[in-house]
Amino acid sequence: MNQTEKPQPKKDVIIVGTGIAGSLIAKLLTDHVFDTDAKKMIHRSEMNDSKAYKELSILMYEAGLEAGLELDSASSMVNYNDYIRKYYMEGAKVPNSPYPDLKQAPSPNVLDMQKIIPPFPEKKGYLVQFGPMPFASDAIRVGGGTTLHWLGTTPRMLPNDFKLKEKYNKAMDWPIDYKTLKPYYEMAEFEIGVSGSVAAQKYPIEESREEYYGKDYVFPMDEIPQSYMDQQIIKGLEGTSVQLDSGSIPLTLVPSPQGRNSTPNAAYGTAKLIKANHSESGYKLSLNNIENEEYKALGAVWNPYQGERCEGNASCVPICPVQAKYNALKTLKKALYKVNKNKNLQRNPYIQVQAQSVVYKVSVDQHNQDRISKVHLRRYISKEKTDFVEEVIDTSNSIVILAANAFENPKILLNSKYTAMKDGQPIEKTVANNSDQVGRNLMDHMVMLTWGLFPKPVYPYRGPGSTTNISSFRDGKFRSEFSAWISPLDNWGWSWPTFSPGSDLSKCLKGGLFGKELKEALAKDLSRQVLFHFEIEQLPNPDNRVTINNEYLDVLGIPRPVIHYELTDYEKRAMEQAKLASNQMFEKLGIKDCTEYSAKDNNTFMYKDVRYSYNGAGHIVGTHRMGHDASDSVTNSYCKAWDHPNLYIVGAGNMTTLGTSNPTLTLSAFTIRSVESILKDLETILK
Repeated sequence: MNQTEKPQPKKDVIIVGTGIAGSLIAKLLTDHVFDTDAKKMIHRSEMNDSKAYKELSILMYEAGLEAGLELDSASSMVNYNDYIRKYYMEGAKVPNSPYPDLKQAPSPNVLDMQKIIPPFPEKKGYLVQFGPMPFASDAIRVGGGTTLHWLGTTPRMLPNDFKLKEKYNKAMDWPIDYKTLKPYYEMAEFEIGVSGSVAAQKYPIEESREEYYGKDYVFPMDEIPQSYMDQQIIKGLEGTSVQLDSGSIPLTLVPSPQGRNSTPNAAYGTAKLIKANHSESGYKLSLNNIENEEYKALGAVWNPYQGERCEGNASCVPICPVQAKYNALKTLKKALYKVNKNKNLQRNPYIQVQAQSVVYKVSVDQHNQDRISKVHLRRYISKEKTDFVEEVIDTSNSIVILAANAFENPKILLNSKYTAMKDGQPIEKTVANNSDQVGRNLMDHMVMLTWGLFPKPVYPYRGPGSTTNISSFRDGKFRSEFSAWISPLDNWGWSWPTFSPGSDLSKCLKGGLFGKELKEALAKDLSRQVLFHFEIEQLPNPDNRVTINNEYLDVLGIPRPVIHYELTDYEKRAMEQAKLASNQMFEKLGIKDCTEYSAKDNNTFMYKDVRYSYNGAGHIVGTHRMGHDASDSVTNSYCKAWDHPNLYIVGAGNMTTLGTSNPTLTLSAFTIRSVESILKDLETILK
């Protein structure tokens, strides 16, 4: 190991992570410059050739390989095709299967999840799981982050999701409400490129569709067609209800908004840009039309004409072969390349991305312990070797933004200790943790799967992974008693619970089937496989948490995330009610229920003498939550750390509660909003 205090020109902003949060911030900041005469930040579109402007200098760190960030056309295509080839070769097609498995920057993998046998932790893989129940979701440390393997479903949170305490006396209310976040949802839907039909969205909310979305609002692109299987299920359940302990609930099935390309919606209008407007109180972002420029779907990072439309490859998780599905590399490229005066893309020299760089702690200024003064990282030399260079970066006059996932952000903070004086005595403190909430309130959607055989062929395994969801259970008075949930209809047959079609083939071969008989047997069952999927909301629980322990280090000597996790009766009862709903829906549809939960399952439990098993949704949130004040949260509503004026902590970990929607769109919305505060701080620094 070599240690260096790396000399380099001062950077205005240091961003840790190139996933969607880090890439959004980098893109929006590089879209603005500092007007040295007016002493304010302005959008590039307002620049005047006769004036001088100061460009923002930005340094981004990515723990993954340099290859993942090669955004010039040729190398980017080669690298992404390598991911696809790796996916084809892997036996288990799990979310992380296409991507590099790095010992220097390891990622949690669902294949590493094991049953926990107390009192010993389960140490297989990257996470150290103390239980009592295993945390079942993964993430990936790669250029572009986990958006490379996300499904791409983009529903907004519901208004009551932001105020569970007020409405149902549960958990804690967000410091912002839906109305505040609504314009930023529109900006996020623009940046991601959401396809869907606003008119078809029906939710159990008090607000009208016009109040929820806004008058005449439409998504950027038209709805992805619902699958044939979805259409048959919709037909069979239309106008029916299910009976839960809380009462009768009508069934509503809606097409899911998605972050994947379809046909641009003519009603959406022109292309747009997100622009900061200055006022005495600070900055406000708005979505503005670009006159005389039509809205276009954003294709692959190496070729704008590839991936302009979803091709129905059905491998959205873990990889879209043509990049029709959004991933954060598309946004990152907009930060790294800007349109010059000749209307050509030109590499932005003011932003640098340094890969193979694992940030593991930050330091405070010894004379002003409010400020983050240094970022510490270990830069490994190659994928094969564990040698690394220790680098320490001066951030005394910079804004530091931690934009990693909800495991890595708290891990960095918990590893950042310093000594302060209190009543004349030295005490050890942790960066950004005066509230003692860093790492706490780890949440995920517990996914309960039910599966069966439809009475006639419905032909799964075609098109995106999911195109429809049952929205009926997303909100209601029952939330005072048990969790809400959303139910996507999955187009993957039984691949998730039983590893179909491989398991079907194995069963047929063991039964002696071959040739025509084998083909007919597979066609009969595979074409009728139906999978229902219940994503159950988990409440914040301070005992569900990420910690660190120096007994458990990775190969770079950095602490691994130590996980303490369990479910409460609130969530378990919701699984009971969801299974009750599934039984009734299967009966109405004539589906032969083949669901089986086993004591051998890794993630299983007994509730009221009935066994249930759950999976992770990959929705890892809550470990540095935002709040109304510093006593019970880590950041304010702009993701700015309460304890340090030059530190922002951004990502899914900011979510106060989880709600029933996939978190990517919501974290994108409040990340965009955080840029308003960052711009204001930059103005103060640059004046």
